[in-house]
Amino acid sequence: MHRTIFTTPVVNTLLRGFSVAFLKLTGWKVEGSLPPQATKSVFIAAPHTSNWDLPYTLMVAFALRLNPYWMGKHTIFKAPFGPLMRWLGGIAVNREQANNLVAASAQAIRDADGPLQLIVPPEGTRSKTRYWKTGFYHIARTADVPIVMAYMDYAAKRSGLGPLFEPTGDIEADMNAIKAFYAPFKGKNADQFESGPR
Repeated sequence: MHRTIFTTPVVNTLLRGFSVAFLKLTGWKVEGSLPPQATKSVFIAAPHTSNWDLPYTLMVAFALRLNPYWMGKHTIFKAPFGPLMRWLGGIAVNREQANNLVAASAQAIRDADGPLQLIVPPEGTRSKTRYWKTGFYHIARTADVPIVMAYMDYAAKRSGLGPLFEPTGDIEADMNAIKAFYAPFKGKNADQFESGPR
């Protein structure tokens, strides 16, 4: 995978210090840690309701010493911001041409020399949606890595890493269990988050 802000020496150290200080000063609590068996994993990013999710996610990732990559709509990678978005860990996704996205993402995780956490928002959009996309689930299954239930609760000002979720293959039951975990959390625009059954 390409070099990111998280793998750039000195910058990483400075931004981690800034992130920890900023989150503390603004009242945010960072919870959890990444288990050793999940250094390669797929992160659920929910609820995803605002553009503010990205900067907060990056700061939490610094605080937890993660090496994340995230998927974003291909339009935000257009010039002149493309190189910056990729340096921030972004991977452009064209939703109209995502036919091989699962296989490519899983292969990238398997091929990585070191830790790599792929962040995938299951809603696939900041707009309110009742049905979650299952790409994160299939990527984890294909790459044979665990799913980390990462969360950001704006109401309680807490963010972090929840339990690992090992897919069973029963996608309907698994998705219902995952959504039940996220039901209490509130996004920045809470009215846009739907965590009911599929």
